[in-house]
Amino acid sequence: MSVPIDAVSYYAHQRAGALACIDLETGKRWSYAELARDVERTATWLTHKFGPASGVRVASVVRNSVQLLILHLACVRAGAIYAQLNWRLTPSELTALFQDAQPSLLFHDPEFKLPPFEGPRITSTELESAIAAATTAVPLQRRPPDAVSTLLYTSGTSGRPKGVMVTETNVFWSCTNFNLGNSITPDSTVLCDMPMFHTAGLIAAVRAPLLAGGTVLISRGFDAEKTLARIADPGLHVTHYFSVPQMAQMLWQQQNFRPELLQQLTVYATGGAPNPKAQIERFVRAGIRMSDGFGMSETGSNFGMPVHDPQMLLAKAGSCGLPYISVQARIVNEDGTDVAINEVGELWLRGPSVTPGYWNQPQLTQAAFAAGWFKTGDAASRDADGYYYLVDRRKDMYISGGENVYPAEVEAVLCELDAVAEAAVIGVPDAQWGEVGRAYIVVRAAQSLDAAAVIQHCRTRLAKFKIPTTVIFTQDIPRTASGKIQKAVLQERARHGQ
Repeated sequence: MSVPIDAVSYYAHQRAGALACIDLETGKRWSYAELARDVERTATWLTHKFGPASGVRVASVVRNSVQLLILHLACVRAGAIYAQLNWRLTPSELTALFQDAQPSLLFHDPEFKLPPFEGPRITSTELESAIAAATTAVPLQRRPPDAVSTLLYTSGTSGRPKGVMVTETNVFWSCTNFNLGNSITPDSTVLCDMPMFHTAGLIAAVRAPLLAGGTVLISRGFDAEKTLARIADPGLHVTHYFSVPQMAQMLWQQQNFRPELLQQLTVYATGGAPNPKAQIERFVRAGIRMSDGFGMSETGSNFGMPVHDPQMLLAKAGSCGLPYISVQARIVNEDGTDVAINEVGELWLRGPSVTPGYWNQPQLTQAAFAAGWFKTGDAASRDADGYYYLVDRRKDMYISGGENVYPAEVEAVLCELDAVAEAAVIGVPDAQWGEVGRAYIVVRAAQSLDAAAVIQHCRTRLAKFKIPTTVIFTQDIPRTASGKIQKAVLQERARHGQ
């Protein structure tokens, strides 16, 4: 099978002078020809260091930038495996990812405190110098399109990180799904505020518009005031924006917000967390076509709403929409049998955008699939018109500000404290972040502990979004006869302010 030419290389010939991307932090612009040149030079530099189609891991701990995009695409071109890591993690959390990915090179921002790393490091400035000095004298070789090209790390329910293996075939179909579902064309301009260590940023907001031959504006990160100004700026001509629902809420609450500032958007896409029905209705009635969808690191972009039908956006508000073109979806009961219309079951997905599995975790990979279907662990239903609704998360995970938080990981950190006999964590509603953590702790007999000490310990071990905002000391944590924590009982307590 011949290896396909990537989108940037293709448009470097077909639309050489067209604008590919802008780094909003520096103001620097790249045409498709210029982006392809820098990717090729960086791939040459990587091949000089590691050889062709090496499969070595190249890790990044950096904020959004076009430099990050160039390195990612260069890894694909040189046959290395790109591992984009979450810069919000603590050094101890990053250590676990380093141990799993075993990177041979680390691209990093000097501002971040990193754990020890024995391999070579490179900063943005050093990468620019390497690009400028690279030659094209060495032959480049890609890995096959079904081989792993990228690792996207997500927390593990056991506390161990999971490296989702993403192939270029996965990327192509995930991007195709997102582009067709959201009307992204060569005339589109997408503003990327989403962190590029997530599939929403790296794949949906960046790789997808490049596959379509459009333009990507890459910001350093979300800032409600700046974002609102950028979307409203006629000189930038932003046509598409993708955010988590909490970011949309922050834009609406800006002092100078007016609906007309967002009305020129072709689509305002949301994902990463449930978007409240009332918020969707508020935006759509204000003339902003808001489309809620569903995707995962493991499956890419899967569902979306009919973006050109405002009446349907209102009628089905609260739905994550219809399956995209390459996606097959089922909702099944515990024995794997399809449930009836409007009945709740587990959402299973199949298609070429679905990961082949988890890096170095064959048993977890096997458990995640059933006869070729990926088991999402999310409870969902489907109405008579074929629209899907996420009802609940069967896993204990909750989402805070668009970031997945797994209670088992937080509970393990809490139990590091000698005074903690038992600990349980749940997500509770929060006006700003959607959900935040609440920790229930049983203190060991004859010992003492206060909430401030618990939070301080978490600050040394966990990223900020994982740290519980409230700590409840209790005499017992409810469990089933088999010893499992009854999270539903704790949720009921939380609803009553306990």
